Amino acid sequence: MTAGALRQTGLSNPKTPRLVVTSGEPAGIGPDLCLAIAAREWPCDVVVAGDIELLRERAQQLHLSIRLLPYVSSTVVPIHQPGTLRVLHVPTAVRVRPGTLDVANARYVLNLLDAAAQGCLSGEFDAMVTAPVQKSVINDAGVPFSGHTEYLAEHTGGAHPVMMLATDTLRVALATTHLPLREVSTAITDELLTRVIRIINKDLHTRFGIPTPRILVCGLNPHAGESGHLGREEIEVIAPVLERLRQEGLQLVGPAPADTAFTPHMLQQADAVLAMFHDQGLPVIKFAGFGEVVNITLGLPIVRTSVDHGTALSLAGTGKADASSLVKSMQVAIQMALRTTHAPTPQAIRPAFPA
Repeated sequence: MTAGALRQTGLSNPKTPRLVVTSGEPAGIGPDLCLAIAAREWPCDVVVAGDIELLRERAQQLHLSIRLLPYVSSTVVPIHQPGTLRVLHVPTAVRVRPGTLDVANARYVLNLLDAAAQGCLSGEFDAMVTAPVQKSVINDAGVPFSGHTEYLAEHTGGAHPVMMLATDTLRVALATTHLPLREVSTAITDELLTRVIRIINKDLHTRFGIPTPRILVCGLNPHAGESGHLGREEIEVIAPVLERLRQEGLQLVGPAPADTAFTPHMLQQADAVLAMFHDQGLPVIKFAGFGEVVNITLGLPIVRTSVDHGTALSLAGTGKADASSLVKSMQVAIQMALRTTHAPTPQAIRPAFPA
């Protein structure tokens, strides 16, 4: 994979896609990034979910001349016009000051996600792209929130989400995500690995157009357990799962020692690497392409991508925010939407708060 672009095949859906971009934490750089991408040309319709007055104020602060248009649903999908931005208006609860968090707007942030996800489930939008949110302020408002990935899984029908980060030359998926290290071993079960690998295999095929995905699976322990001397998870769990799935026709390599899994020779054999825990895989891919890494949620009935960075409160409203990751996330979302071979089944999502 390091030698060039990752394997992907032709498009299955020639229509013009419509993307919805959630503007994220209003006090952060999300609104700035949404305004920045409005100036670019896009081969799709771009709709931003956010407070239109907030976006107008932020544009003035940034000295950007962007024409903000209320989004009106239509079966006709226009191509984005540079210098304009169609806005699915969701009002904030209180006025926003760049760089200053306010728990009163926590509900607003989740309302953005609900509106975008519902639109994707209904078929109105072909993909959603998420600007960063501030997990702490949502939790401070009394709403348990561990991240976009888990929230969207719960509110799109209880799917099992798989986090995958990608650059042009590397894809890294995670078996476990935001767990304390002491809990990882217990979490690596036959059932979990089987589910995760099947999801990765399926979505590499349906979302990325790879006929027979090749997945490189890392071991959990140093040296993949050193034949049991450094841990038995590889012998008792990981290797048996891989062998069983190989008999089903899946193309799997491993369990491989994580310290050699990311070498060029090993990566040439794979379309994606499955790491067992967060800090086994993510430091590698962020080192390889920080700022252009795309966070992709596999296993959902919708297409969802996201930036690889946080809210950068200190940069909000300054004009110093870098939109590279959002641009890349949108480009990947467009390609995934065009390659998706099966449309999501319309269904309702559960709102984050009671009406």
